[in-house]
Amino acid sequence: MPRHANPEQLEKTVRYLTQTVHPRSADNIDNLNRSAEYIKEVFVSSGARITSQDVPITGGPYKNIVADYGPADGPLIIIGAHYDSASSYENDELTYTPGADDNASGVAGLLELARLLHQQVPKTGVQLVAYASEEPPFFRSDEMGSAVHAASLERPVKLMIALEMIGYYDSAPGSQDYPYPAMSWLYPDRGDFIAVVGRMQDINAVRQVKATLLSSRYLSVYSMNAPGFIPGIDFSDHLNYWQHDIPAVMITDTAFYRNKQYHLPGDTADRLNYQKMAQVVDGVINLLYNSK
Repeated sequence: MPRHANPEQLEKTVRYLTQTVHPRSADNIDNLNRSAEYIKEVFVSSGARITSQDVPITGGPYKNIVADYGPADGPLIIIGAHYDSASSYENDELTYTPGADDNASGVAGLLELARLLHQQVPKTGVQLVAYASEEPPFFRSDEMGSAVHAASLERPVKLMIALEMIGYYDSAPGSQDYPYPAMSWLYPDRGDFIAVVGRMQDINAVRQVKATLLSSRYLSVYSMNAPGFIPGIDFSDHLNYWQHDIPAVMITDTAFYRNKQYHLPGDTADRLNYQKMAQVVDGVINLLYNSK
C-alpha cells in the first residue's frame, strides 16, 4: 500500500486554517476551538485513540488534541505541531497573520501523518499532538500547550519531533539568513532546504531524523546540533521536552531566517510549496514505520 503524502490535501488543510478559521490567535478562542475540532475530526477518521487535554489558561478553554496509534504501552515517538497563530502590531495597529507557514504547515503535516498512519498501524507507539498555545503571550511559559503535554507524560519517550514551519522555500541566491554570518560558510545561501535542529546531546536523534528525511531523493536536508543559546535552536515546542530529558528535535524551514512574512499578514497559503511539504511528511512517516 503506498505511503505518500498528498500535496493537495496539505494545501486544503492550510487553506482551511488560514482562511476559514482566521485568525487563530490567543484572543480568538472561538477560531482556536474550531481549529481543534477540525483536527480532532481528522484524527478520529484515522482510527486513533483520541484525548482532549485541557491547557489551563485564563480566557480558555484551550485544548491540546492528542492522537495515539500502535501499542497502548511501551515507548512512544511524539510528533507535535502548534495550531495557534500570532498577532503583532504594525504601525501601531493590531494585525493578525494568517499563519500559513507558522504553523498551518506543521499542522497540515501532522494531519497527513494521521491519514497515512490509518493505512498501516505502526509497531512502535506513535502520538500525534496538536498544541493550543505556542505563540506569545504563552511562549516560554508553563502555559504553552507543549509544556502541559510534556509534564503529563507517563510513558517513556524515544523521540519527540516538532513540526515548526515546514512550507516555505526560496531558491533565489541570498534568500537564506543565519543567526551568525559565519554560518553561511557552512550552510547554503539559498532557502530551498529543510533543517533538522537539536541540542548537542541530541546528536543521534538529529542524525536519525536527517537520514530518514534524506530518503526522499528530491529533498535537500541540513542539520545542526548547537547549544540552546544559539538563536532559533529552541524556538518551538520541542524545548519543553528537553526539560524532561526527552530527546527532542525540530524540523523547520528556519522561520524568519528565510520567510520574511513571519508573523505578518503576508504569511499566506499561496506562498507555500506543497510538494516539498509532502516530501517532509514522507520522510517522517518512513521514520515512524521503520522505528523499532
